Amino acid sequence: MTRIGLLIIFCFLPAFLFSQQHFDVIIKNGRIIDGTGNPWFYGDVGIIKDKIIKTGDLSKSKADKIIDATGMIVAPGFIDVHTHIEGDEVKTPTADNFIYDGVTTVITGNCGSSKVDIKKYFDSLKYIRLSVNVGTLIGHNNVREAVLGDADVAPDSIQLKEMEKLVQNGMRDGALGFSTGLEYTPGIYSRPGEIVALAKVAAKYNGVYTSHMRNESDHVFDAIAETIDVGRQAKIPVEISHFKVGKPNWNASGKMIAMVDSARKEGIEVTVDTYPYTASSTTLSILLPDWLKAGGPPEILKRLSDTTLRKKAVVEMIGDMQRRQREHFDYAIVAGCAYNPSLNGKSIEQINIESGRASTVPNEIETILDIVKMGGATMVFHSMSETDVENIIKYPLTMIISDSGIRQFGFGMPHPRGYGSNARVLGYYVREKNLITLEDAIRKMTSLPAQKFHLTNRGIIQPGMYADIVIFDAGKVKDQSTFEHPHAYSTGFKYVLVNGMLTVDNFNHIGTRKGVILYGPGYIQHQ
Repeated sequence: MTRIGLLIIFCFLPAFLFSQQHFDVIIKNGRIIDGTGNPWFYGDVGIIKDKIIKTGDLSKSKADKIIDATGMIVAPGFIDVHTHIEGDEVKTPTADNFIYDGVTTVITGNCGSSKVDIKKYFDSLKYIRLSVNVGTLIGHNNVREAVLGDADVAPDSIQLKEMEKLVQNGMRDGALGFSTGLEYTPGIYSRPGEIVALAKVAAKYNGVYTSHMRNESDHVFDAIAETIDVGRQAKIPVEISHFKVGKPNWNASGKMIAMVDSARKEGIEVTVDTYPYTASSTTLSILLPDWLKAGGPPEILKRLSDTTLRKKAVVEMIGDMQRRQREHFDYAIVAGCAYNPSLNGKSIEQINIESGRASTVPNEIETILDIVKMGGATMVFHSMSETDVENIIKYPLTMIISDSGIRQFGFGMPHPRGYGSNARVLGYYVREKNLITLEDAIRKMTSLPAQKFHLTNRGIIQPGMYADIVIFDAGKVKDQSTFEHPHAYSTGFKYVLVNGMLTVDNFNHIGTRKGVILYGPGYIQHQ
């Protein structure tokens, strides 16, 4: 053979061999939306073990499993940066509500609530083995409680150092950042200087500061300003959790977004997240005056048994209702009441009437205090306007979240966001309302959160990335969960892969539990 002939063979040999590469999985004939916001394109995806190896035309390649995605969207697995899964992992390690909604990665430890010993928490997850990848934040409320309890006090210099040490340990153990829940005890008793000091520790490890702000209604602008100022002083990226606004500031989302944009022009890295509903969900105690909650449940019960203090609480709660321009607690629905499940799904107004009291705000407040004394309840609050929800979803720097734990199917009357946040955006706000494009919706669920929270090699479909992938029918994907009937999985997700392993096959969760721990950039591996 001539030298030229050998040269031709040599030049084309690598391409020939690569075209014949054998994959573990090939996803073929799909419309790929890669997560960057770019337009979809036709192509195949080749996977070996847990990584995407190639995209494009793989028609000449072989694979152990071929997934035909004809007529379907192939996208990165969705990343939910605001969840609360602690305590749910053992009950439902398959995380069905997330997986059926296209979520392959969750970040927990939000709203200032997390495990303090992050290493121990991650070790437990390795033993349990979940179907989703998990990262966590280190929560301010638990850090503060470990040092100061639930008391309404400021830390002295020694106590602050103890708190800083706990945050440092959390970051070194792999936390992705530091979270606050400033509407909850004991975070409500902290002052900005304390938050800044702890955020500075997280910043040293390239963490993110996420905040459930002090107020999301009548003082929302002050709360946004405080949150941004933490980023400014601590020099840390900021994520405003479940960005929303209640009365009396309905239709003020434009001003809220303008504050974020102004901060970014200043050089402060601020982004937000939201769930696509006009209702929020938290505990009933959120309605109580701050002073009433100091010291935790035992002290609350003592104060409620004191006639004078109880009357004081009622007066302050009446004033709060007036500021929020509410005439009744008809917007407050019991989601889960352990001591009396018959209250589930009923409003405070309805429960008050059924108790035999006249339908007045003072009487409804007495009903709230009675429920708190008996053990409290989780609630759904119908408190936002659709206009504000849509404005926030449209904002380019908004991520889509659930603010949910792992649901126990059939238990209680939880907020439907735990089952259908992503499907609702794709089905209702993209397909039906044309509020945003499909490509942008997926960007908000994938590459945007991956970039913000330093989730290396996730959130985009391209070679070298981890093979977290969802395959769905854009014309049929739909949230089935409602406030009246919340326990219903989203539909339309035909296949879900987590780290290259098929987890949903032909619309059915097959029990695969191949999620991994996602460590933050400050992680120091323990010997």
